[in-house]
Order: sequence, then C-alpha cells, then structure tokens
Amino acid sequence: MKNIFKQVDESIYSNAMTFLRQPLQQNPLSSSADIVVLGLPFDMATTGRSGARMGPTAIRQASVNLAWEGKRFPWPFSLLKHCKMVDAGDLVFSPGDAAHFCQQVETAVGQLLDADKTVLSLGGDHFVTLPILRAYAKKFGTMALIHFDAHTDTYNNGSSYDHGTMFYHAPKEKLIDRDKSIQVGIRTNYQEYNHGFSVINAMQANDMSVDEISTLIKSRVGDMPVYLTFDIDCLDPAFAPGTGTPVCGGLSTDKVLKVLRALAGINLVGMDVVEVAPAYDNSDITALAAATIAVELAHLWTVKHKLP
Repeated sequence: MKNIFKQVDESIYSNAMTFLRQPLQQNPLSSSADIVVLGLPFDMATTGRSGARMGPTAIRQASVNLAWEGKRFPWPFSLLKHCKMVDAGDLVFSPGDAAHFCQQVETAVGQLLDADKTVLSLGGDHFVTLPILRAYAKKFGTMALIHFDAHTDTYNNGSSYDHGTMFYHAPKEKLIDRDKSIQVGIRTNYQEYNHGFSVINAMQANDMSVDEISTLIKSRVGDMPVYLTFDIDCLDPAFAPGTGTPVCGGLSTDKVLKVLRALAGINLVGMDVVEVAPAYDNSDITALAAATIAVELAHLWTVKHKLP
C-alpha cells in the first residue's frame, strides 16, 4: 500500500508551516542549505501599531501561494533546483528582553555566516536589521545598504531599541557605508543637508522608469557586498495595509518587483523583509507581498552566487 504521508502537498492553503514549504531545520548549521530562512518575531521597538512579531508566521503562510509554481515567473530558472533552502523557524529569545534579543540575533546570524550560509530574515519590526548588520559586518566588513522604506530610519532621538534609529547607528558603527548606500521610497521628513545616503523618494520613484531606478542603485553600490532590507511600508497602503506605520503615496507591488529583478548581478550577501503586522492586513495581501518580495530576493542571491 502506498504511504499516504509521503504525498507532496501542492495546495495553497494547507501545511503552511515553513517558507515555501522548505524543510524545517532547527539546527541548520550542519545542513547543506545555501539560504537559511530565520523568523524574528520581535516588535518591542515599534513606534506605531504593534503586531509585527506575528509577521514571520503570516509571511510563511502566504508563501504557500508561491510554492506550487516550481519556476517563479518571469525568472528563467527554477530557484530550488539551484539553491538549497531550509527554514530554521523563529529565533528563541527571552520575551520582553530587547537586549537578549539583540545578543541572540547577532550570535545566531554569526553562526550561520560562519557555516557559509546566507540568511533571509523575516521580521518583526525594522529594528531587527541592526543586530543582523552587526553580525554581517564581522564577516564582510563595511557593506553597502539598499533600503526600501517610507522612512529613512536615521533619526537620532530614539531609545537604544527603536525601529527608527538603525541607520543612524549603523554608519557610526561602520557596519554600512552611507556613500555607497541608497534608500528608495522615502516619503517622510528627514534632514537632507547631512543625510549622507542617496535617496530616491517615493514621488521620484513613481515617476522614474524601472531602468532609471535600477541604474542609480547599481551605480551607487558598485561591487561592494550588499545588504538589502525591505520594509513593507515602502509599498503604498493600497498594496500593504498590514503594517505598523503606513504612509500614503508609496510604490506599487508591480514596480517594486520589477526594480528588484533589474538588480540582478549585485553582490547581494544578506536580506530581510520586515514590518508585516497581520492584524491590520486585508485578505493577506501584505503578507503575500512580503512573501513574494522574499522569494525575489532569494532569486537575486542565486543569480549572483549559484548560476554559472
């Protein structure tokens, strides 16, 4: 009799427990994976609506809508035939202890990098990127940052744990080089005169072509190791209502996906998708957008590091 438990589930609603239905490997250091998906269920640094701690689960559940394709349109190759991926589940840390969270992130990501893995992190509020960058800088040195967001997150008036201050601290800690970094989709106030980062604001991005945007990004980061962080509120709330600090006038999902695909060839070394707050989502469209963007980032990494 055929073993019914060995059947492959191709539905888009059941067994939605891991990203793209890839194996759950809670000890991924000894695995053969190229990319390790790590959930970071943390939202203690948020200044808007809370709930991003539920983001990793929502993104995983939405990702089953993408798992059945095999080859993600319009990419010309099958991701999982060229890139081995496992889901490490969510990071374990002491609830309510932001300092312990930072220590756990930096240690976990550092161990994965030491094991020659690439980390695709699912937030969580955007503060999670700072301890990730600390771990990455120990291996890659100062990096270029590609940052999609409605906010610059370069504010210096927050607490030690604030999702609006990461990119104020990161250059000071020499984790990223502002002169090689770029922010896309910005549409909230910031001090332009000493900002340092190149900015394509949302109004500009909505008026520019995909080629114009991608050319500016590529020329800015050059051949430096690149960390790409995507705050889902870069998208207009029409496309991503499920987030803590929505801002009207953002980019469409279509344009963002086209820009990401046009970045093929950059030296991408790490990536995250953050700020999905499913309690405010409608029909899971924010989680689906985040899952789709995460899949695109995995393709970007694979194009550079695994394809001939």
